[in-house]
Amino acid sequence: MSLNISYDDNNVFARIIRGELPKVAVFEDEHTLAFMDAFPQSEGHTLVISKLAKAVNITDLDPDEMCRIMRTVQTVSQAIVKALNPDGFRIVQFNGEAAGQTVFHTHFHIIPVWEGQSLGRHGEGMADTKDLEKIAERIRNAL
Repeated sequence: MSLNISYDDNNVFARIIRGELPKVAVFEDEHTLAFMDAFPQSEGHTLVISKLAKAVNITDLDPDEMCRIMRTVQTVSQAIVKALNPDGFRIVQFNGEAAGQTVFHTHFHIIPVWEGQSLGRHGEGMADTKDLEKIAERIRNAL
């Protein structure tokens, strides 16, 4: 069930997985990839995707692949907390255009939150790659 959207092998995340587009990686294993969001809502905003599943949204995922992704979400969340010391964090996942999904490859957002700091609007203001790399290095060191 893809909410009437078929998987596009040329979506931005598929192209990142194939190495056609750059990324600032935080964590990678044979099944998953975690990388910095280029349009972060907060410092440390990280995305987690499946490298193997051609899934548009969560309803398309095999349960075993879902478990692999969630294991990576948990691992990276723990590293973000250790590295950046946020007051909290959000795990966000959108399914379908009506729900706010803009890249039709199943993905999870890990968004650190600090008291008194508003989150930026997603998709506004591309981050500087050098800044993302510094933050990613801190997170990688906390893994």
